[in-house]
Amino acid sequence: MADPIGMLTIEELAVAVGADTIDTVIVAFTDHQGQLLGKRIDASFFLDEVAEEGSHSCDYLLTTDMEMEPVPGYAYANWELGYGDFHLVPDLSTMRIADWLPGTAIVLTDLQDPNSHEPVAVAPRSMLRRQIERAAEAGYTAKTASELEYFLFEDSYREASERSYAGLTPIGWYSEDYHLFQGTREEFFNRAARRALSRSGIPVETSKGETGVGQHELNIRYAGILEMADRHALMKQCMKEIADDLGISITFMAKPHDDDSGSSCHIHLSLWSDDGPVFPGDHPVGPVFGSDEFRWFLGGWMAHVEELTAFYAPTVNSYKRFVDASWAPTRIAWSYDNRTAGFRIVGSGPSLRIENRIPGSDANPYLVYAATLAAGLDGIANRIEPSEIFTGDVYAAKDLPSVPETLRDATDRFAESEWAREAFGAAVHDHYVHFFRSEQQAYDSAVTDWERRRYFERI
Repeated sequence: MADPIGMLTIEELAVAVGADTIDTVIVAFTDHQGQLLGKRIDASFFLDEVAEEGSHSCDYLLTTDMEMEPVPGYAYANWELGYGDFHLVPDLSTMRIADWLPGTAIVLTDLQDPNSHEPVAVAPRSMLRRQIERAAEAGYTAKTASELEYFLFEDSYREASERSYAGLTPIGWYSEDYHLFQGTREEFFNRAARRALSRSGIPVETSKGETGVGQHELNIRYAGILEMADRHALMKQCMKEIADDLGISITFMAKPHDDDSGSSCHIHLSLWSDDGPVFPGDHPVGPVFGSDEFRWFLGGWMAHVEELTAFYAPTVNSYKRFVDASWAPTRIAWSYDNRTAGFRIVGSGPSLRIENRIPGSDANPYLVYAATLAAGLDGIANRIEPSEIFTGDVYAAKDLPSVPETLRDATDRFAESEWAREAFGAAVHDHYVHFFRSEQQAYDSAVTDWERRRYFERI
């Protein structure tokens, strides 16, 4: 298959630099929150030095909170160790035109220890690469797709900040799920996003209105699991920067309103070998005809979902999305083409795939996909059987196990999981337990608007 439009080889970049159509190369990586961080580099200097030798950034970037404050208690980087550097190694296969920015290309990087040249184990892309290696050792690759939802507001990001993100005006004013008329009013943004992504090596499938007021979904083409995580991270960056340029704002918060729906990131996955798709087969699993690997991958994914929910729902806000009859899953079950289930089986034959509806749009794609592969591979290795297929309204099935209800609960389950400690490594496990606990602690110590409204006068 030919590379998507907008991808660049180093030779093509050199031609563009010579023609003065590209003058800047962004080298980028994601932090734990899924934000893209990095540097803007003069394109000629990138060609002369950085493409082969890489660059450096401070290792504190893997131990900060959302406010860029260094958080104590990490073994990987801290004040005692002096906050040194890690090495940014460009993955030139990811280099592409950043069509939404003038004269700019962007390349994603892997993080290495500058002395040992080993991958930084706690870096999200490193974690996914490790699980991809485990899959390869077992003879598998994975193809995936992220379906991202988001809310749009007429207010700019600066205006939203100055108003403490309260009382913002949604782009739409009524529920617009699949609604073309209301969607037309918002095409000035969604069309710009579709075009920019398609011209930047991120092929687009569709966009549509969602059930929330001012809510949308934009779907990009499925790909290999690492490429899909890259596309997912770049898509969010692109869409936020387009919104900023247009003087509006977009949020990928899982639950921006207490009286409206939340935003999901449904994950579709199929497993492949050299012989083609692995999931199709002759074994009946409910109405599905699948392989043993299909059944066991599903079983492993379901068996470990409670231990890994912190990767799927990484913020305090994430858990506000899990509300019955809200299109977000609240209980752990699987079904065929049933949107009330946390695991929805879609397609048949070569298109057979598993959709996990638990992740929210606030999730870091590298961590989501690393967790997914780790759980599914364990299912295959240990022949874990899924529960019986569920038919009907999962929201009404009170006897089914629930998705963890808070970040504290999810973090405790992750912290107590010996399987997760083995799957990701002790150092990585400890690092992310501290990350999630630090986020919870930051929330626990904050005084919220809800508290002031409730207690200021009447207590």
